[in-house]
Amino acid sequence: MTATTREEVGGADCIRSEQVGDHVLLIRFDRYAKRNALTNAMVLEIARLLKDAKDDPQVRCVVFTGTDNVFCAGADLKNMRKLGVFNVVNDPQRVDAWNTLQSFPKPMIAAVNGLALGAGNELAMCCDFVIASRNALFGQPEAKTAGMAGDGGTQRLPRKFGSNLAAYMLFTGDPVDAETALRVGYVVELCDPDKTLSRALEIARVVASRAPLAVQAMKACIHAAVGATFENGLAVERVLTIRNMGTADRQEGLAAFAEKREPRFLGR
Repeated sequence: MTATTREEVGGADCIRSEQVGDHVLLIRFDRYAKRNALTNAMVLEIARLLKDAKDDPQVRCVVFTGTDNVFCAGADLKNMRKLGVFNVVNDPQRVDAWNTLQSFPKPMIAAVNGLALGAGNELAMCCDFVIASRNALFGQPEAKTAGMAGDGGTQRLPRKFGSNLAAYMLFTGDPVDAETALRVGYVVELCDPDKTLSRALEIARVVASRAPLAVQAMKACIHAAVGATFENGLAVERVLTIRNMGTADRQEGLAAFAEKREPRFLGR
């Protein structure tokens, strides 16, 4: 019996989702009593929602958020102790779920209030950018319990924060505040706590109004630029740029520009 099937907390009980306006999917962590700590079942539920969203033309952008004071405080350590760290971390379904998060082709935005720690920060780093409240804290505290950031944190943190700050965060386990995260470019905008989600949704609607295939192609190019050599990134960019030129939305975008009107993108 796997760790996932034995967990007491069901994913659907703690993960809420709703379509917010045109083409925006909001996924909310709702386990406030446990500071939105992620169980395997919750990670699997997020992956299920993303798999559905990937094939749904009505979804062009996804926003993740938590509760008023906590985005996500990390993986459920009590759950790990109960079931065994190896069983939880190496559950094949959990690994596959994180791969789904990492490879999701559509734009994702994290709206972060309060704590984003451990697996919570790793999930936020899977997003394309972060809108944060001024009280947000970002960190990988695993070193404090003789652990490691095992959901991609050691690989994503240098790319998102820079190698020196990543080393400090990983080695000490201490978080950085929202101003620091903004300064290094991980967070793109700071808000008052009661405005964070509304601002993220406002930006998501703008992203969703753009030609979806072009946006997805640019996301793939960004991933290539970060994860490959410059030459390989350029090669991917060229291929996807040429592919995007043949889409109906690209032609519509050019026509709308010439005709000085708002484009009508259909995802084709």
